[in-house]
Amino acid sequence: MFETLGNRLSGVFSRLTRKGALREGDVDEALREVRIALLEADVALPVVKDFLDRVRARSVGEEVVRSVTPGQMVVKIVHDALTELLGGEGQALDLAAAPPAAILMVGLQGSGKTTTAAKIALRLREKDRKRVLMASLDTRRPAAQEQLAILGRQAVIDTLPIVPGQPAAEIAKRALAAGRLQGYDVIILDTAGRLAVDEGMMAEAAAIHALANPIETLLVADAMTGQDAVNVARAFRERVSVTGIVLTRVDGDARGGAALSMRRIAEAPIKLMGTGERLDALEDFHPERIASRILGMGDVVTLVEKAAEQVDREEAETLARKMTKGGFDLDDMADQLSKLGNMGGLTSMLGMLPGARDIQAKLKDARIDDKVLSRQIAIIRAMTRAERRNAKLLNGSRKRRIARGSGTEVPDVNRVVKQFMEMSRVMKRMGKLGEKGVARAGIPGLIPPGMGPR
Repeated sequence: MFETLGNRLSGVFSRLTRKGALREGDVDEALREVRIALLEADVALPVVKDFLDRVRARSVGEEVVRSVTPGQMVVKIVHDALTELLGGEGQALDLAAAPPAAILMVGLQGSGKTTTAAKIALRLREKDRKRVLMASLDTRRPAAQEQLAILGRQAVIDTLPIVPGQPAAEIAKRALAAGRLQGYDVIILDTAGRLAVDEGMMAEAAAIHALANPIETLLVADAMTGQDAVNVARAFRERVSVTGIVLTRVDGDARGGAALSMRRIAEAPIKLMGTGERLDALEDFHPERIASRILGMGDVVTLVEKAAEQVDREEAETLARKMTKGGFDLDDMADQLSKLGNMGGLTSMLGMLPGARDIQAKLKDARIDDKVLSRQIAIIRAMTRAERRNAKLLNGSRKRRIARGSGTEVPDVNRVVKQFMEMSRVMKRMGKLGEKGVARAGIPGLIPPGMGPR
């Protein structure tokens, strides 16, 4: 998300920071380009105007003119204004209510409400140790209730049994009663949507809201909604008192205008964002970190948090012992590649590093994407146990068999073997740090040599 906007703003501020001194005309010219970039990113016009007025008021003051690095000062002002526009400080889900706390999911059909409900339930169970019950109130869309039941089984989350023909209000009452009687901490109510905002949907959502009195009413919105995001946000704000926004498909939208518009129009914070199809692909929304990503400053804090989720201390120390003894093998390499994929892949990680846009552009030019990880893991899994433990066994005939088994070509197998050899050499050097030194080095975050442009 925000890739297009980030690239445009990066070019604007790169020219600005090269100037030794700034005139008011320089700032005006830069802000004109920022305005075009925001509009092209589908940010609503009223939001753009308000944002630019605040930035300009701060950018032409005495403090900026007299600054040693005026260009950098303007970048900081834009960063701070973006942070404010996105909500200031990140806000977590509010569960401060007598159990069961009700969470109401609202939004248009196709926005990802049902999948997001399952993602939130899984997150609450794993991170907050909450006992969660999910209930589908969508009696209009075919198989909507069955979809939530299937997702519940996948996430090992309880779902309310389906009673055919029962209206939404009755399902909500039954879910709340089950929550109280069976000792659930949280009830997630997944409401029906429509292809567009209409009175029937809004009336039903308002009635369910009055009945359930939820602690959280989450508006689930597709990040690719574009300008229509403003109408959606305004409609739900007026009828159901939205307390938070969840953006979905942020991994598929390069513009990000919906995020910048909806928070302002809905007058509610963006609390979570869906970053992929997997049920664990849900992240907290941190306005300051997102603003830093947009301006190419990176997001090292999130990168470290993702790495920490993948690190098992005991496992890291076991790997460290193997490395000090020169025992790093292809199974270990596959495990590290898998962890890299779980962290969002190479592209996602690079997006969190300061000044990484040039590297990302080179990777695109070289046609290297995160599918490389999957192919490499498939190649290693196609090897026998003996081959994975001793790469020297890999002669020509074995490589042809591995290529057939993994659906790749022999040159692909050769590249993996070459990368393993290079990685092994790196591991041996790191082994000299000792077991504790290696564990601190964060092996799951290591990008294997050879993953860069060829």
